[in-house]
Amino acid sequence: MPSPPLLLAAAAALLASWAPLPSEASSWWSLAMNPVQRPEMFIIGAQPVCSQLPGLSPGQRKLCQLYQEHMAYIGEGARTGIKECQHQFRQRRWNCSTVGNASVFGRVVQIGSRETAFTYASAAGVVNAISRACREGELSTCGCSRARPKDLPRDWLWGGCGDNVEYGYRFAKEFVDAREREKNFAKGSEEQGRVLMNLQNNEAGRRAVYKMADVACKCHGVSGSCSLKTCWLQLAEFRKVGDQLKEKYDSAAAMRITRRGKLELVNSRFNQPTPEDLVYVDPSPDYCLRNESTGSLGTQGRLCNKTSEGMDGCALMCCGRGYDQFKSVQVERCHCKFHWCCFVRCKKCTEVVDQFVCK
Repeated sequence: MPSPPLLLAAAAALLASWAPLPSEASSWWSLAMNPVQRPEMFIIGAQPVCSQLPGLSPGQRKLCQLYQEHMAYIGEGARTGIKECQHQFRQRRWNCSTVGNASVFGRVVQIGSRETAFTYASAAGVVNAISRACREGELSTCGCSRARPKDLPRDWLWGGCGDNVEYGYRFAKEFVDAREREKNFAKGSEEQGRVLMNLQNNEAGRRAVYKMADVACKCHGVSGSCSLKTCWLQLAEFRKVGDQLKEKYDSAAAMRITRRGKLELVNSRFNQPTPEDLVYVDPSPDYCLRNESTGSLGTQGRLCNKTSEGMDGCALMCCGRGYDQFKSVQVERCHCKFHWCCFVRCKKCTEVVDQFVCK
């Protein structure tokens, strides 16, 4: 059987000749909403799972056929990315809402805005899920990472079973980018600019996971002396990846497409973005009001913080429309006591609190 790198290279070669998709109505993100069964749960004789999955481009469907056991983890990675996006934007007008169809994020992603840039970078979750699945022995084409750092101290033993970030990065690149590489727009067109934007943001998300993976170690020795360390490569907590991508969102670069088919800065006074930076080509809607054409859900009915001057404050969240106040009852655990042995018993305390929602 060919090695994983050769399989990925062969799969990549198949992608070049496929025709572009007619619309952005659906995408591979729908795997987050349609969980794929683990390989051991496939029903013998059932219709191939790849033909049943909505939102895949022709190239992604072919990769699905070649790597069917990967699909459950792509869906897992998509859910991780969406969950993190919603955490990072929970206090913003746009809160990374999803809609109940194959487009997942709705019409919002048809605009090449900062918010769309973040959703594409959130595909970093696929790197995370595939890398971990390799380590856990869930995929037949990869295993533990054995990559050894060059500067490992002498008293450290490289071993254990590391997250296979190399494989996760390569596979996520082939799968997620396939949709963009299939498109064939005129050089210098707005459509080509959007494709380049998407590819840039996909890469920024992958690199965040790849570069934040670090060495983890376990001590060995008499009485915990740690005379010897066994070390391996370990993924960073995805929350840290999300925090970094949120910083990249805040500093994202406004770009435009040139006649030569390259992205260039709208304002040349700023630094050229690196492959780790997010870029956008369209200004963001204000997301204040519901707008079917932009996909904005508006902020009516959103909770806000009366005392905050930030984006979560009622003044900004409600876009000057004002807010309503109501009281709600919150139940919390309280007066907890440890009992020998070995459990904690708590009482339930109720509290009436004021809450505020945008008009």
